[in-house]
Amino acid sequence: MAETSGDRGFREGAVAVVPMAVAVFGFGLSYGVLARAAGMGGVAPVVMSVTTFAGSAQFAAASVLQAGGAAATAALSALMLNARYLPIGVTVAPWLGGGLWSRLLHAHLTVDESWVIAAEGTGRWNPRVLLAAGTGLWIAWILGTLGGVLFGNVIGDPARLGLDAAFPALFLALLVPQLRSRERSTEVAGLRIGAPPPAIAALLGAAIALALTPFTPAGVPIVAAGAACLIGLRRQP
Repeated sequence: MAETSGDRGFREGAVAVVPMAVAVFGFGLSYGVLARAAGMGGVAPVVMSVTTFAGSAQFAAASVLQAGGAAATAALSALMLNARYLPIGVTVAPWLGGGLWSRLLHAHLTVDESWVIAAEGTGRWNPRVLLAAGTGLWIAWILGTLGGVLFGNVIGDPARLGLDAAFPALFLALLVPQLRSRERSTEVAGLRIGAPPPAIAALLGAAIALALTPFTPAGVPIVAAGAACLIGLRRQP
């Protein structure tokens, strides 16, 4: 039986996501340990991983609770960090077919890693690759959270596993392929700069986020950086 393009896309996504799923499992372990230490119990962290599936937001919420913050503050911190998924969702939405439930499932499985894996360039995304990659990451995140909750006493301090360095390394690995562009220069605020648009956007976003981080709550630098890049960066035909 011949392999369809949909089957091929699903297989490609499942294979491509394996290295990232291993890393996400490790992050899940760390989150499970932190959430249990923050007083979230054994069930709530796993339920949150199933329904929320947003690592940075979940870490932020657990950190706020561990520091004695209110649940509303924890939820607001998580919401601010998850605001970056608004532009991500806008880019993917035109390529998602099917009914409402299918689109909701794809939306739930759209995270930074699955979004990058499913990108085909020139503003196109493969929904089957997105589904496979997102499913693999979701399962890894849930299992990692469960492992951290159950075996937190054995794991001990997650920092000794080196996950504080692995998280930024993973996001750098996601960023580098997105910096490639056929355009060699960019116009920003009327000035022509000799660098491709993705590189300018990345540098602008990083500068804004770094400048705001010492003075604003968690999540605000990410939202501000994303908004500035969307508003201030204009590509030329």
